[in-house]
Amino acid sequence: MGAVIVIRPAGASDVAPMDALLRAVFPRADEAALVRDLCIDGDMVLTLVAEDEETGALTGMVAFSRMDVTVGQKPVPAVALAPVAVAPAYRRQGVAEALIRAGLDRLEQAGVVLCFALGDPDFYGRFGFAADLAHDYASPYAGDALLAAALQGGLVPCGERGRADHAPAFARLGMQE
Repeated sequence: MGAVIVIRPAGASDVAPMDALLRAVFPRADEAALVRDLCIDGDMVLTLVAEDEETGALTGMVAFSRMDVTVGQKPVPAVALAPVAVAPAYRRQGVAEALIRAGLDRLEQAGVVLCFALGDPDFYGRFGFAADLAHDYASPYAGDALLAAALQGGLVPCGERGRADHAPAFARLGMQE
């Protein structure tokens, strides 16, 4: 029988375990630096962690950060999903899915209209992300890997798609050791 996982908002006591998790599951420290910079810059909107109820171990995390998005030259409440990480021993047990779904639910309740992600359309597609929703936004990440999900009951804002700018910390990815 698998572990019982609790999803909750990250707190101050989670900073070091999240940093350790990100450094352990990604080949470079870029994602750990991204999360740190998003927090320092004030661009973090929501961070959730998954915790093993029995051991108290941090088993996963997901971050959502502010984006500047326009449709019809008007701002649209939007976030970027990145990163999502799960400790190797807890993979393929639904931890990433639970984190992402909980985050999207909270963001929808908070009035966020769009959530963008960069990644595998097959993986993110199960959460409602699609490349066609992100198509035509002006973004340095434009392409097949830029995906978006409409959170307010699937409603997509009408109008000409403008910019989809991630927080400045994303532009610094790969520049840090």
